[in-house]
Amino acid sequence: MDRAVLATKGVSVRFGGVHALAEVEFMAGRGDITAIIGPNGAGKTTLLNVISGMVPPSAGSISFEGRDITAAPAHERARAGMVRTFQNLEIFSNMTVLENVAMGCHGRMSVPVWHSMLRTPRARRLEEEIREEALEALKFVGMAEYADATAKDLAFGRQRLLELARALAARPRLLLLDEPAAGLNIAETQALADLIVRIRDTYGLSVILVEHDMELVMGISDAIMVLCFGQTISRGTPAQVQQDPRVIAAYLGGDDE
Repeated sequence: MDRAVLATKGVSVRFGGVHALAEVEFMAGRGDITAIIGPNGAGKTTLLNVISGMVPPSAGSISFEGRDITAAPAHERARAGMVRTFQNLEIFSNMTVLENVAMGCHGRMSVPVWHSMLRTPRARRLEEEIREEALEALKFVGMAEYADATAKDLAFGRQRLLELARALAARPRLLLLDEPAAGLNIAETQALADLIVRIRDTYGLSVILVEHDMELVMGISDAIMVLCFGQTISRGTPAQVQQDPRVIAAYLGGDDE
């Protein structure tokens, strides 16, 4: 627990009569890529929603950087350094690529409104700083040449990279990725895997990854937790999880024994 950047204790979520999560104990190590996997309907995205503050837990607690955030709203968690991407793209389609990424900076870089209205030197300096940081994030993901393009005109794979660049511009300490490889081809998925590792190593941040692509998960994760019907059935290294009979049964089916 001393290494935990984020931990949940006894987290449960009920939607009416449906028990989506049942007393889940989860820990993401500082500087690690920690994956959450499981069959469809296992509760993976629900757990990510609880961690990010989009769904309140019915029971249990959540801590981030040693601080209890169970009751903290999503915007406070984001301000504290928790940034999330979504399975369904969340981009501003009619804005330029650079403007999209700049939005990631605005949550932590701002001046009083009157400075912006009067275009004071302080406001202009801030705009230039935001532009430089947004360009830096675009360069990192290999998208600098598309800075002036309209976001909706990008190919799907590049829109995924745009979303990652915007997340990086927010300077997170914990990056939550919800199925980032969804809709990508094999080459794009491999490039994404390499990029996630490079993000972790370069920025020194921690990553929590929900993903269905098992080759990507097994190739880059330091630790994996497996959910099935809202319950934890396995946790460990990729090698340990792959050999766990409960995981094999959950994915491939098995007898009662």
